[in-house]
Amino acid sequence: MSRILLWAVAVAAFVAVPFYLEGFWLQAGLFAMAAAVGAIGVNLLTGATGQLSMGHAFFLAVGAYAYVYFAAEPTGALGGLGLPTPLAAVLAVALAGVAGGLFSPIAGRLKGAYLGIATLALIFLGQHLLFNATPVTGGFNGRAVPPMELFGFAFADAPELVVMDVPFGTLERLWFLAGPVLLAAALFARGVLRGRPGRAMNTIRDHEIAAGVMGVPVTRYRAGVFVLSSMYGGLAGVLLALVFQRTVPDYFGMLLSLDYLAMIVIGGLGSVGGAVAGAVFVSLLPQLLTRYSDALPLVAAPGSGGLSPAEAARILYGAAVVAVVLFLPGGLFGLAAPLRRRLSGLRLPLSSDPVPSPETRSSHVQ
Repeated sequence: MSRILLWAVAVAAFVAVPFYLEGFWLQAGLFAMAAAVGAIGVNLLTGATGQLSMGHAFFLAVGAYAYVYFAAEPTGALGGLGLPTPLAAVLAVALAGVAGGLFSPIAGRLKGAYLGIATLALIFLGQHLLFNATPVTGGFNGRAVPPMELFGFAFADAPELVVMDVPFGTLERLWFLAGPVLLAAALFARGVLRGRPGRAMNTIRDHEIAAGVMGVPVTRYRAGVFVLSSMYGGLAGVLLALVFQRTVPDYFGMLLSLDYLAMIVIGGLGSVGGAVAGAVFVSLLPQLLTRYSDALPLVAAPGSGGLSPAEAARILYGAAVVAVVLFLPGGLFGLAAPLRRRLSGLRLPLSSDPVPSPETRSSHVQ
């Protein structure tokens, strides 16, 4: 009953948010939800399977620009297919998966720093394409993003919509699109991690040789998880494009990939909740510093020549990464473990309880 009540309160709070918060907070929340979707994909690859990827921003760019190209009408020098926007979003996610599939033979055979360096090449390739494939990407200035239309309902400012005396514009409408998308992405990833694939992924991460001896197809799992992570990145890219309302090549660079690695480390490796918690922390911090830069010491307003909010945010969550690694291996999500166990009626572990060895955990894969 406590869990049902908790879910009911969470749903009620989610529905009430657009009626009470201003546009800044709605936009910040949408950015956090989009980032959470992408972070879940990175956590499946890096946290659960132990595969380091530095190229996640590439797949976000594929999802964002593919959606724009598939949904936009051709105008002047810019091309487009003019497809229905839901179909364009599905095809964009699929194309991100195809891009991951093309790279998956490499991902299936490399691991650790070698895979990280290999995926880093995707960032440079992506930046070259985004700036030079002008008919598709719009070049340096990017492209406007067509609003999503679902069953005749447009997630845009027009036509005008007023609900309980509250004008519902683009941000308010997207709030009720991004929330269910994030929930579906989280539930699917949770099912993967709790099922046989998740146990195989954890075994590959902990003991690759033992996993191979036990019959786990290591190369196939690595390649498959890389494709799945790429599709999560493509979906996050679609959501980001809808929130930004314009795609800009500079956004999808190396710093974005580093941000996603920081998200999963700060939130907690290997868990869906950790990915969401880390995404909220990393995506909201620079926006909050920008909003309240006048009231904070050592943080200057953007363009004033001092320490910018974005730089201050990266310093802070860089320090958070070090603190988590040293003092909180479970991340932010690990702090809520006692509360989650209490709500689920489980006994809290004692310090004297034996910790299962990786070999014991690996035995559950079969």
